[in-house]
This record gives sequence, structure tokens and C-alpha cells, in this order.
Amino acid sequence: MSYEITAAELRQYIERIERLEEEKKETSDLIKDVYKEAKGQGYETKIVKQIIRLRRMEKDARDEEEALLDTYKEALGL
Repeated sequence: MSYEITAAELRQYIERIERLEEEKKETSDLIKDVYKEAKGQGYETKIVKQIIRLRRMEKDARDEEEALLDTYKEALGL
């Protein structure tokens, strides 16, 4: 299988990736601003991040993680 690389095609891919990277940075900056806003309202951002991580998980995976955490905490007397 051979494929001829053209400068124009390669440039399109690179420019597209560069645009997406810039959008990713802008989005990241917006997310940071929201965390700062939440912190300013008295919310603990560490906990907010944990909640977001948990919400991303499937229910079964979340239930399993919570059960293991409870087991470990109980074993340590927490």
C-alpha cells in the first residue's frame, strides 16, 4: 500500500491540529475560571473535581469503587 504525501495535505492536518490545540487551551482556561468562581463562592474545588470524576464513571464502576473504598476504610478503622 503506497500513499503519496503532499505538502498541502500535510499542512492541512497540521493546521487543523494547531487550531484544535488552541481551542483546547481556551477551553482549559474557561474551566479554570469556573473553578475559581466556584472557589470564590466557598466550594472546595478538590471535592468538585472528585464529583465530576465520579459523574463520568459508569454506575457499576462507581459502585464498585465506593464499595472498595468503604472496605478499605473499615479495615483501617476510618
